[in-house]
Amino acid sequence: MAADASVTILTEDGATLLDDVSRFIARFVVLTPAQADAAALWVLHTHALDAAEFTPYMHIYSPVLRSGKTLLLSVLTLLVAKPWMTGRVTGAVLVRKTDKERPTLLLDESDAAFGAEHEYAEALRGILNTGFQRGGRTSICVKKAGDWDAQDFQTFAPKAIAGIGHLPHTIEDRSIPIELKRKRRVEERERFRISKVRPQGTALHERAARWAKQNLDGLRSVVPSLPEELNDRQQDVCEPLLAIADRVGGEWPDRARRALVQLSANRPAHDASTSLRLLTDIRAAFQRLGEDRLPTRQLLEELTTDETTPWAEWKGKPLSATQLAAMLRPFGVLPRDVRFGSQVLKTYHRADFEDSWERYLAESSPAPGLEGQQGLQVNVYAGSVHFSEGQQESSVAGDQSENQSGSMQVVADVASRIQSQQDRGRGRARVRFCWEHPFDASWRQASDGTWVCGHC
Repeated sequence: MAADASVTILTEDGATLLDDVSRFIARFVVLTPAQADAAALWVLHTHALDAAEFTPYMHIYSPVLRSGKTLLLSVLTLLVAKPWMTGRVTGAVLVRKTDKERPTLLLDESDAAFGAEHEYAEALRGILNTGFQRGGRTSICVKKAGDWDAQDFQTFAPKAIAGIGHLPHTIEDRSIPIELKRKRRVEERERFRISKVRPQGTALHERAARWAKQNLDGLRSVVPSLPEELNDRQQDVCEPLLAIADRVGGEWPDRARRALVQLSANRPAHDASTSLRLLTDIRAAFQRLGEDRLPTRQLLEELTTDETTPWAEWKGKPLSATQLAAMLRPFGVLPRDVRFGSQVLKTYHRADFEDSWERYLAESSPAPGLEGQQGLQVNVYAGSVHFSEGQQESSVAGDQSENQSGSMQVVADVASRIQSQQDRGRGRARVRFCWEHPFDASWRQASDGTWVCGHC
């Protein structure tokens, strides 16, 4: 359309532009079609940031080196708005430049960055934890008139973060995952020579900037439908990209939804949260033992015995009682003092976990080996202090006496009968250990198959 005799305003076709950007990126980097499309949408988002309330981070990761992470960031430097590719700067520079220029931060080697010296690592965390939503700010101390004062810095800006392995969960939760793998011999790609491809990249950059300028007001009014396959946070992450796809039209609304659902909805939940893993493993421990309350020491032994769990080697040592309490405190779960014989032990109660299990693990599967079982495995202790906090000094600690010998025979008989029941397919009976009275001839089997103390 002609504004006057000398100026022609070109109307940029967004669908064609996205096609071209997706193809350009995939020329150099081994990506799935969904990953290439998500990257193209994100490129346009960096130019249209003023129309968005959220900015999804792009998490570019791989399990090993030489998988194309830095290469993808290099390609993006030609395409995104105000690119700033950096592996390491001071914390002060990171915060101030983000606040002043609102660049597209292309952070390489994030695994090393988070392990860097304290000031930089904390500045980076502050920017990433708060910069996801418009209005996000981080506060740092600055020197004013010979004294120190807290100052807020804006952190809302697009960010792509590349590194080996996973990010801190709060940051990973705000990201579009782009997992890269090493190129196979049959996956040939064009070698990225920036001097050679810069003119093409610059042309795409200018087209993206032009499209954003022409569609900024229209984008603000787009309310995209959000895929039900995504959770609430994932919908927030994907909404700006889906708004662009809907504004572009053509095949891109469906194409974008397919890509984002494929990348985000199917992301492994592993590691989605260490806290959720802890809740899951604690639930499994209560199920295995069939107890309503567990002293801290016993619960920790249940968590740390399996060396494949993170709790067996948590920060270099098995998970401690203090660490366990700190991780459970946000869920409102605290150990309580309970008397066992002559001792008072810090103890966790199953009832205190029920609300959190229902809220956060409702969709989780049962612990391995417990599917469909209502009875749980045998837990036989004959006067043992197996999970006491410190050395027990009550009469339950058996000595080398005839009474102990008789008690052990009862234990053996009961265990044999329980095993016999299991062999006949009648489920798993439960044996509760009594801290007041050792397992002796007074124990009896209740109607539900549970062995109970005859004295209590």
